[in-house]
Amino acid sequence: MSRIQGTALGLLVTAVLLGAGVGAVGGQPSSTESTATTAAGRTSAETFPVYVSGWVSMPGVVQVTEGAIVADAVAAAGGAMEGALLDTVNLARPLVAGDHVQIPGPGDSISVSSATDSGGLISINLADVSTLEQLPGVGPVLAERIIDHREANGPFEAAEDLLEVPGIGEAKLASMRDLIRVP
Repeated sequence: MSRIQGTALGLLVTAVLLGAGVGAVGGQPSSTESTATTAAGRTSAETFPVYVSGWVSMPGVVQVTEGAIVADAVAAAGGAMEGALLDTVNLARPLVAGDHVQIPGPGDSISVSSATDSGGLISINLADVSTLEQLPGVGPVLAERIIDHREANGPFEAAEDLLEVPGIGEAKLASMRDLIRVP
C-alpha cells in the first residue's frame, strides 16, 4: 500500500469514526456507526433491521446485532418516551430480521392477543373485560372492577394484589391463580 493510499485510508477511518461518534451523542446509536463498524471489519456480529414504532424517541428502522432482544431495539430507537407502556411488551423477546416492535402509550389500544401469552395465561394487566371473563368466577361486573382497580392503582405486581379488588377472595384467587400472569 502506498503512503498516499495509507493516508487516505486513515482519513476515511477517522471520518467514519467521528461521524459515528456524532451520531451516538446522547446515547442514541447511529446507523452510520453500525454500518461503519461492520464495513471496517472490526466486529464479527452481523446486524439486521428491525422497525420500531410508537412511544420511542426516534421511531423507524434500526440496526441491531445478532442475539438482540426487544429492549435492544427500543434503546437503538432512542429509548422509550415518558408514559410508554413498557409492561405491555416482552422486552426480553429475541428479535429476527424484519420484526416490528410497537411500543404503546397512554390511550393506545392494546390487542386482546397481547393479553394472552403463548401458554394461554391471561395478563391481568393487559386483559380487557371479555378476556377477563374467561377466568373462572369472573363475569362482566367483576372484570370491570379488576380493570377499574388497575386503572386507579397502576398495574398489578403480584397475583395477590387481586385480593384488593372487591369480590375477589382467597378461594376465587386460588381458582384463577394458574390461569393468570403478572405482569
